Amino acid sequence: MFQETPIFNRLVAERGDVPAQARGEADRVRHQLAQVLPSAPWPAARPLRQQPQLPGGAISPTGL
Repeated sequence: MFQETPIFNRLVAERGDVPAQARGEADRVRHQLAQVLPSAPWPAARPLRQQPQLPGGAISPTGL
């Protein structure tokens, strides 16, 4: 995901591999949720919302 660059390598040395830690935590939470909600599809897809349109095809500001 991230390219190896000197600044990235230095940040990893100073702070740890935060992206890898975040992915690991997300996987752990996903695993726990799958045990509680085994029928839930992973990853869950969110349905797309239709934007209300004004005459002429403009999108209504209330739909944003």
